[in-house]
Amino acid sequence: MEIKELMTRKECTAMRGIAILGIMLHNYCHWLIENDSEGNEFQFLSSRCDHLWEALTNIDGFLPIYLLSYFGHYGVPVFLFLSGYGLVKKYERGSLSVGSIGFLRYHYLKLLRMLIVGFVLFIMVDAVTPGRYPFHWDNVIAQLLMYINLLASPDKVIWPGIYWFFGLMMEFYIVYRLILYRRSSWYVVALIAVCWLLQVYCVPEGGALTRLRYNFVGGMLPFGLGIFLGRSQESGVWSQESVVSRILLGQELPSKVFYCLLTLVSVALVLAMSFNFHSWLWIPVVIIIGTLAMVRAMPEFILKIFVFFGTYSAAMFVAHPIARKLFITVAWQRDAHDGLMLYFVAAIGLAWAVKQLIDRLPSPKEVKSEE
Repeated sequence: MEIKELMTRKECTAMRGIAILGIMLHNYCHWLIENDSEGNEFQFLSSRCDHLWEALTNIDGFLPIYLLSYFGHYGVPVFLFLSGYGLVKKYERGSLSVGSIGFLRYHYLKLLRMLIVGFVLFIMVDAVTPGRYPFHWDNVIAQLLMYINLLASPDKVIWPGIYWFFGLMMEFYIVYRLILYRRSSWYVVALIAVCWLLQVYCVPEGGALTRLRYNFVGGMLPFGLGIFLGRSQESGVWSQESVVSRILLGQELPSKVFYCLLTLVSVALVLAMSFNFHSWLWIPVVIIIGTLAMVRAMPEFILKIFVFFGTYSAAMFVAHPIARKLFITVAWQRDAHDGLMLYFVAAIGLAWAVKQLIDRLPSPKEVKSEE
């Protein structure tokens, strides 16, 4: 008998759609508002917590923009979670295996195929628009080879800043294939614990924490959770007879009211956990639970919209910095809401065009063999 997946392909795609919209809107909105509106992504700044509380207690027309700016970056842990889950489903079923060199070559070329299109278009737009960035040849090479995250002050040398994710994903592919692939899940537990301890003993507002969170240390928790969930079904953790199993496997789904309530509880927890450094480190867990609950709470017609965005998530990721560079001046010169709407429409259209370019590039080939 075929075992149902813990998460369907449609649910995963919709989660990617929610994640990319959060990231895309975050990366635009935090340029609109000053006063530490960007949120605590790489550091935990108490001043940003103060401004968040001020925004929540003094509501105005900019509150939605502020919240997108502050929390939109949590789309990243959703992508990391789905990446860990997908790697297990692809590489840990059956007897076929892929060597370390072949695995890393394939995934590097797959990332480069997306990066090169977006990066070339961005530097062309950047060169003819105000605020040209002073690119240095060594940083360009580091970006294309995806080790730029390891350089000193990555927040100063990566441009567009969104492209730090390519280096992060390459690190996770290395960690997965060399350390975690088909090994005991205790390796995952140990790595999550080590990465958590490294962050706990950093100064919350210091540069060391920033460097760690620009690299795999900061994202090991959601990535590891994806691996756990992917392995749990094959390992028999969820017995067919248990209530939890029937719920997770979709055999006995709670009502949409349950998932709506779970979404609201997740939102409340994220807000509450944002004001303490130690709880802030664990917010990605709640974000993942809340995102899945949100997807399962959606009516079918809304779900289809997020599935559409999820289908174009890779192209939207590489394209939206270009749209931001073009349309941020509209918001600065006229109205923030006008600029946001134009940016959103342009980013979607540009993502479609970028996807056509990416699809025309040769796809890397992956060779698997019997272990």
